[in-house]
Formats: sequence, structure tokens, C-alpha cells
Amino acid sequence: MVSSRFAAIAQSQTRNSIAIEEKGRRSELFGINVFNESKMLQYLTKDALESLKGAMVSGSKIDRKIADQVAEAIKGWAISMGATHYTHWFQPLTGSTAEKHDAFFDLLPDGTALEKFGGGQLVQQEPDASSFPSGGIRNTFEARGYTAWDPSSPAFIYGTTLCIPTIFVSYTGEALDNKAPLLRALSAVDDAATAVAKYFDKNVSKVNATLGWEQEYFLIDKALAHSRPDIMMTGRTLVGETPAKGQQLDDHYFGVIPSRVLSFMSDLEKECTKLGIPVKTRHNEVAPNQFELAPVFEEANLAIDHNLLLMDVMDKIADKHHFMVLFHEKPFAGINGSGKHNNWSLATDTGVNLLSPGSTPMKNLQFLTFFINTIKAVDTYEELLRSSIASAGNDYRLGANEAPPAIFSIFVGTQLSSVLDELEGVSKGKLSPEEKTELKLNVVGKIPEILMDNTDRNRTSPFAFTGNKFEMRGVGAKTNCAKPMTILNTIVAKQLKDFKKEVDALIDKKALKKDEAIFNVLREYIKTSKRIRFDGDGYSAEWESEAKRRKLSNNRNTPEALNVLTSKESLALFQSMKVMSEVEVRARQEVDLENYILHTQIEGRVYNELVYGYIIPAAIAYQNILIKNVSGLKEIYGAAHKKFSEGQLTMIEEIAEHIVSIKKMVDAMTDARKKANALKDTKKKAEAYCNNVKPYFSEIRLHSDKLEKLMDNQLWPLTKYRELLFIK
Repeated sequence: MVSSRFAAIAQSQTRNSIAIEEKGRRSELFGINVFNESKMLQYLTKDALESLKGAMVSGSKIDRKIADQVAEAIKGWAISMGATHYTHWFQPLTGSTAEKHDAFFDLLPDGTALEKFGGGQLVQQEPDASSFPSGGIRNTFEARGYTAWDPSSPAFIYGTTLCIPTIFVSYTGEALDNKAPLLRALSAVDDAATAVAKYFDKNVSKVNATLGWEQEYFLIDKALAHSRPDIMMTGRTLVGETPAKGQQLDDHYFGVIPSRVLSFMSDLEKECTKLGIPVKTRHNEVAPNQFELAPVFEEANLAIDHNLLLMDVMDKIADKHHFMVLFHEKPFAGINGSGKHNNWSLATDTGVNLLSPGSTPMKNLQFLTFFINTIKAVDTYEELLRSSIASAGNDYRLGANEAPPAIFSIFVGTQLSSVLDELEGVSKGKLSPEEKTELKLNVVGKIPEILMDNTDRNRTSPFAFTGNKFEMRGVGAKTNCAKPMTILNTIVAKQLKDFKKEVDALIDKKALKKDEAIFNVLREYIKTSKRIRFDGDGYSAEWESEAKRRKLSNNRNTPEALNVLTSKESLALFQSMKVMSEVEVRARQEVDLENYILHTQIEGRVYNELVYGYIIPAAIAYQNILIKNVSGLKEIYGAAHKKFSEGQLTMIEEIAEHIVSIKKMVDAMTDARKKANALKDTKKKAEAYCNNVKPYFSEIRLHSDKLEKLMDNQLWPLTKYRELLFIK
């Protein structure tokens, strides 16, 4: 065991950067493996092009004849690019992507070989759904599930396979994936936001939710990662003494990127560019061996597809460079974990960012409308939004010093807060000419000037306004962004729908002018959503008690956080917005709870393996060396040996105490797992794993880390933090 650790260290030290050839401009490479608009113009007939664009923009249906034309065009392009297979690329409830490859190759009845791909294969496929999580939507023997083409996300070639983004539904029509509810939520927010945007510009006919994610990750040498069973099995280190030097010097953040890592990043960016993923920013993050990659903003559905594809590409490119990528939210104790900040906004088809202030009071009233409605939506559904980022991995990160707390709040900055405070004083009903002038010139009119020097400076806020977007920071690095984006767009859609209803009622029944009605409704929203606004330290004990006074939820773990999904209010929300049925919501809750159970169960099993297979044998071996040393001293010095062996005897006792304690903890944890496994109810089982099994993990770790500190470095079997965390 020890020899494998040192062999891995030796192997990692022989690595050199791989030279990456950069030819031409990135703009020339962008999207060459994507069936984008330029390829459509080249390969599609006019009718097929118009039909496909209509499906992409408005969701209109494509008839079978046109589908056959599109399929033939895509096949011709794909084969010309070297593709031999095609797949429906979908997002089951596992959190990642899935694919089944079929060859274009086929045989005619007379034995003639040809390449075949028609509209039927493009539009719909029938994969075996029996082994994917369904949350009880269908029985195992009911294996039928359907994948259906999503024209709004372009097909792409990955390796030699044409990948067609699709949704995944059951035989009875329920969504078995993360994409279908997302598309429904995006459609809902489009309808609601477009209706409100027309108050300010009648030419708006569509509103897209936009997303810019920031992907954090760790890179570990592949040989070192393979020397750690916990990393290989759980994606994180379950034990490990904190090194003398971690991130306390702040010398890694934005520092010089190590040459091996820079080579990996260059290779990754090259592949991403070909796949149409608009990667733009790369840098060292706070913790050693931690990095970040961020793209240009895109339409939310496409951005999410690109993030999922990116993570797959990262794994493959990392392997080529002898790295392993860790997406776990907390792979190492004592240093920062990894998140995936979701920067969200709304943009019209006329080119306006609805969360960006304008150059006129009317444009700023539009900004305030969407800004305040978003705050109101988060205030109303903060607990539901918290549920969207709940996972076993993220439980280790949320509330730690580098991550947002589990309590949801919104940061808007002191100056925007003062604007909201002034608007709170707007007169009820009709406004006097003087008040209108004051509002437009001295309150609403000054917003761009305020924002110029009022960028976000609060890094602990879970949901912060950062100038022209909201940044949702609690999302875990491994999370499919579709989950939080489905919730966020659904709650904003519902809020905007309610807003329009209230404004129209004031215009029709109270004879208020449009801007008067808008100011009146916004005033009430500002008052009723004040509790969610907080500009202070999210980690302080004072905030926790203050949040409790404000009646904000504080769900500290995943089983607690998921309860709200099936509340009466949540079910009514999803059904009224036509995003998910009750069956679909309950299925997702069941799947998320089961995932939590399985991840915690696996960690418990790995603890057993580490303690009995690695830690205790190594501790006993070192203890025996100390005992032999004491025996030798006793032989030489007799009774006087104690003054020479006092230190060794103390260490023997300390090691013995830790061995006894760690064994007791592991055995007790195993018993707790057995009791939890006997429970039939998924919710109760998840709670048992959370409350009765998981607490043993930190105790086991404590004794293991103490033993690592006590023992001879040459005898410790597991690669140490200081060896894992500093790439040269």
C-alpha cells in the first residue's frame, strides 16, 4: 500500500506539459463541429430552413416531410465531417448525460450497404428506460421511454458521433429528464416576461432567459488520484490531515497558471471552441489545484447543454494530460470547495437586457419592474430555490466560509437599497405631476449613475445583483444547472404573471395610468419582500438569528431542503405554470432523496475499506516498530529505560487509543447503516443516513487524521494532501 503511494508520487513528478498546436484564430474554429445556422444555409432547402428556424425560435412543430429533409441534410454534413454514428443525447435524472450510439450503416433487403438516417431517427428514439431513475413513474418491467429532438439546441459532432440533443419522457408522457421541465419553465418565463415587456416596448415578441455559468474544479495528477480509493469511489477525500500550507497565503488565486494546467486548458478550449462552447475566461481559484472556466452568456437551454458537454470534454482532455478532474463540491477539507455560479438575466428579441438600466427614466422603470419582480419571486419561493441546489456533495460546501450560507437572501447594495426605500414611499393611487417628475428625474433617472460604482462587493450572498444580472452562488460544481434554472424561471414567470394581472386591474378598475399602476404595484412588492434583502455577513451568528426572526428558511441538509418540493404551494406553482405535474415533482423528490442515500451509503462503505484495509493495519505496523524500540531500550537499560522511552510509550498509547476509537466509530456507523437500510420509506431512510450515519464520518476522520500526524511518513499508506494539492 505504501509503495503504491510513493510510486504514484514518483510517476507524477515525471510529467511534462503536452504541447498544444494553435493554428489560426479561435473565431475560425468556432462551431465547426456544430450544425449551426451557417451549415443550415449550406445544406437545407428554403422550406426546411424556415421550418427549422420556426421550431428553434417559437417551438412550432416540424412535419414529417420537412423532418426527413432536415435529417438527410444533417446526415450529409455529419458524414462529410467523418461521423459514423448518431445518438440522441439526453439528460436523465442521474444528473449527467446519456447516449446510445447507432451506426448510419444499414443493409437493404438485397444485401446492399448504405448510410441511412431519416426523419424518424432524428425526431424520436426509444431507448431502454428501465435502468434510469424514474422516482416510481414506471416499473422496471415497463422499459419503454422516448427521446424526442430538441431543435432549439443544435446537433453537434463529438469524436465520430453525431449528437442530437433531446428530451426524455416515459411511455405515458411524464418527463424522465432535466431538460423537459426546463424547456417548459423557459416557455413560461418567455410568455410572462414578454407580456410585461410590452408595457415598455410593443415590438417585443420574445424574451429569453440567459445564463452564464462559472465552472470551478480541481485538477489532480491521475496517478495520485488513483492511489486514493476515496477519490476514485466518491470524488472526494474522506480522510487527510490538513497540510501546513494550504490557501492561507492567497498566493494561488489569479496566480501564474502551472504549465501542465495551462496546456490542459489550451487543449480544452480548442475542443470547446470546435463544439461551439464560447469559453472565454480561465484562472487559478483560491485553493491550490483549483481552477475556474467561464463562457460568454448564452440562451439558458443552450448554456446548460454546453455546460454538461463541457464536463464530459474536461474528463477526456484531463485524461490525455494525465490529470483527473474533480467536480465534487468539497473534495478536500480545510480549503475551498467548488461551485458553479449561475449568472441569470432576461433578454428581449429586440436586444435589450431587462435587468440592465437604460438611458431614460422609462427604460429604468422597465429595469426596476423586472428587478423588483425577481426579488419578490425569490422572497416568495426562497425555500423552493434552496431545494434546487441540495445534494449530498453540496451539503459539505454550503455554509462553509468560501460558500454561501444555506439561508437564502438577496444582496442589492446600499445605493439600490436606498432607491427601493424611496420607491416604498410612492403615494397610493394616482401620482401628482410633481411626484412623477421627482421619481423620474431624481430616483429612477439616476440608476445608471448609481450602478456605475456600485458593483457587488458581498461574496457571501447566495443571490446577488451584480450590475446587469443576478448571480446565484449556491449551485454546486457537479450540479446540472437545469435544476436551479427550472425553479428560478418558473418562480419569476409566476411572479410576472401576477404582476401583470395586478397592474391591468389598476388600469382598468382604478383608471390609473400605466406608469402610476406600475409604481403602485412595485411599491407593495418592495414592502412585502424586504425580509429577503440583506447586505451583511451571511456567516454571522447575528444573521442566523435575524433570518429566523424574518421567517426565512434555514434547511441545513438535503433531506430537510427537499421537503418543500411537495408542499401544497410548490405543487400548485408547478401545475399552474405547466412546468411539472404532481407525479413529476414527486418523482424528482424521490430520485433526489435516493441519490442522497446512495452517495452517503457509498461514503460509509469506503470508510470501512479505508479504516480496516489501510489505516488500522498501518497504525498497528508503526505501533509494533515503537514497541520493538521500547523493548530494545529495556534490554539495554533495564528499569532505567523509561527516561529514554517515555515519548515512544506515550505514542504507543495514543495510537492504541485512536485505533480503539476509530474501530468503535466505524462499527457503530456500520450498524447505523444497517438500521437505515432496513427502512422502506425513502424520506425516513434519507433522514436516518443524514442524522444517524453521517455524523460518524467526521469522528472517523478526526481519528484517522490524528494517526496520520503521529505516524512515520514512510508508513502512511494514503497519498497526503501536500502531495495531492501542488502541481508543478
